[in-house]
Amino acid sequence: MAPAAETSPFRVVHTVCSHDCPDSCAVLVTVNAEGRAVKVAGDPTQPVTQGFLCAKVAKYLDRVYAPNRVLYPLKRKTGVAKGPLERGREHEAFERVSWEQALSEIAARLQQVSDQYGPESILPYSYAGTIGVLGYGSMDRRFFHRLGGSQLDRTICSEAGGVAWNLVYGKKLGTPTEDFRLAKLIIAWGANIHGNNIHLWPMVEQARRNGARLIVIDPYKTRTAALADWHIAIRPGTDGALALGMMHVILRDGLEDRAYIDEMTHGFDKLAELVRDYTPERVAAWTGMTAAEVAELAREYATTRPAAIRLNYGVQRSENGGTAVRAVAMLPALTGAWKNRGGGAQLSTSGAFAWNRRELERLDLALDSPLGRPARVINMSTLGQALTAKAAEFSHQGSGERPPAGSDVLDGGPAVHALFVYNSNPGAVAPNQNAVRQGMGRDDLFTVVHELFFNDTTDYADYILPATTFLEHTDIHGAYGHYFVQLSNKAIEPPGEARSNVWLFGQLAQYMGFSEACFRDTEEQLIRQALAVGLDGNSTNAGMEHITLEDLKEQGHIPLSFHRAPETDNFLPFASGTVPTPSGKVEFYSATLAARGMDPLPTFFAPTESRWGKDAERFPLEFLSRKADNYMNSTFANLEGHRKMEARTSQRLEMHPADAEMRGIADGDAVQIWNDRGSIKLTALVNGSVPAGVVAARLDWAKFNSEGSNVNALTSERLTDIGAGATFYSALVEVKKL
Repeated sequence: MAPAAETSPFRVVHTVCSHDCPDSCAVLVTVNAEGRAVKVAGDPTQPVTQGFLCAKVAKYLDRVYAPNRVLYPLKRKTGVAKGPLERGREHEAFERVSWEQALSEIAARLQQVSDQYGPESILPYSYAGTIGVLGYGSMDRRFFHRLGGSQLDRTICSEAGGVAWNLVYGKKLGTPTEDFRLAKLIIAWGANIHGNNIHLWPMVEQARRNGARLIVIDPYKTRTAALADWHIAIRPGTDGALALGMMHVILRDGLEDRAYIDEMTHGFDKLAELVRDYTPERVAAWTGMTAAEVAELAREYATTRPAAIRLNYGVQRSENGGTAVRAVAMLPALTGAWKNRGGGAQLSTSGAFAWNRRELERLDLALDSPLGRPARVINMSTLGQALTAKAAEFSHQGSGERPPAGSDVLDGGPAVHALFVYNSNPGAVAPNQNAVRQGMGRDDLFTVVHELFFNDTTDYADYILPATTFLEHTDIHGAYGHYFVQLSNKAIEPPGEARSNVWLFGQLAQYMGFSEACFRDTEEQLIRQALAVGLDGNSTNAGMEHITLEDLKEQGHIPLSFHRAPETDNFLPFASGTVPTPSGKVEFYSATLAARGMDPLPTFFAPTESRWGKDAERFPLEFLSRKADNYMNSTFANLEGHRKMEARTSQRLEMHPADAEMRGIADGDAVQIWNDRGSIKLTALVNGSVPAGVVAARLDWAKFNSEGSNVNALTSERLTDIGAGATFYSALVEVKKL
């Protein structure tokens, strides 16, 4: 008799959640005999996933089989103006067309734009709607390089922090997630672990059962802060000052690890001189803490072994965010915390995954484009400026490098006349929303959007192309919160005529007449290229030499070579040896920054838009445009089950009672929030989740707001000090009762 598993009408397929989260969970999808997915579950054999999923992805089939999903190519009807469309009736503005018609007409229009204005007038806009290696950046990059379209500097989320971390350590490595359970002190610095890094939480809980303390540093009382032993609600943008104040106390009290400093670091004397000025009293005035609290935090951190910092990207979304990340990242080097398993810090582990991106993205194809060179680079965090800037003389002969800060956003090239959006929803997530929407609403802007649902961006599209979920295509994954390579298999056929990024850009290249064979590569061929598979079938990428695609197909997930046995391995990324920085050491002082005319030390300065700024009299409240706990950026926001989970804070402005009372506002009142960039109407939630002088509201689709706006009507296109990232958390506003 055959085993029951062999006669079952169901099959279970190993996939990987592709949404923008450090956990990159291994997901087991149960598929019935009709080919329909009937269950998703976390893989119990994956050491980080541990058999469970977050509340968002546990309901993933609601997204896959949503009745309002876009399933066919759509073209805007003649005479229908671009702009916000009534929710639930968006389809009335579009007509269904075949893929052949859509691809043919899109290719013709892109060629027309290229011929008339130059290929750099075509701008791709994408981010991490999927973080699978292929879906995030492979065939799409090839297409736009060959076309000669502008390159996109993808800075909106993590660039400032990533560049800052690498200035200190040279590579984005960190404490393994599994090792946090060994810590005796965990500092969640700008990290809402329980809200958006949930698979780290069991490690935190295990550490606490073994006597560890959890300290949360965050202006907002997050889920994690509510569960902490000590929540320190510092003022927005003052993280760098606090880190420097901690350094002052550590050095003043002789709590540094001199042996580690002498062996492993560069520039200690210069840093020591800088931090003399950051007394607890001075730092307290910036952060809102008391001087005694600054000293207590520093001493507890420096005297507890092992001590781990989970630093997340919220810290770097301030005007001085890059410097703040540098300062926080230096703390474990000052105390030698890297020497202990369970100590150190984690911002991202993505630097461990040495994918063969050169082969995947094929920048060399730009030499065959009409430009004959790599195209200019446009910063995605300045999309509003890019779409509203006037055409400049087409004489730019750029190298493809990022233009210097403060230069023309279009770097002397042509105005943007075509926008191709995928893996993102800029109508909701891009800063300075009113400028973005003004630009997207131009009659002369040709816009294509590859999406699953009608959203704030598709309202401005000329064509909408149906996209796949991670259940409907094959991809390979790394992670930025663990050290496992994972294969995501196609579990079900795409509903309707939904198609993946790889298929779309490969087909579009052929409609454009691009003859290169690389545009016909299959997903499996691309995965083998990403792995840089050698003659023996093994990857030739550093850390992946033991991995074959065949093993991944069988096992689903394989740890990198230095993390082969997570339960027993002693991976200490910066404990000893050479560090991949210019000096070969952990850098307190950065000659790289000095050579650029920037401060080589992590000196604190208050953000322009803060209570210390020149506009604080007109706009006295610091505004946090937070991410919702139950959405992933703007993903999931249209699904009723997810909206119910977020109902308590959806479309609400969270206020401190003192600020509400001063303005005559009571809980439940309708309020208007505004600054010089825009305004939004919300309902007051007076709950003490923020310190006095700070208000917060959560990112949502503008469609769900009564006036068609969201929090990014208030955010600016000012860039961070390092990495030229978005400054979502440096914004001033005023509030009044309606």
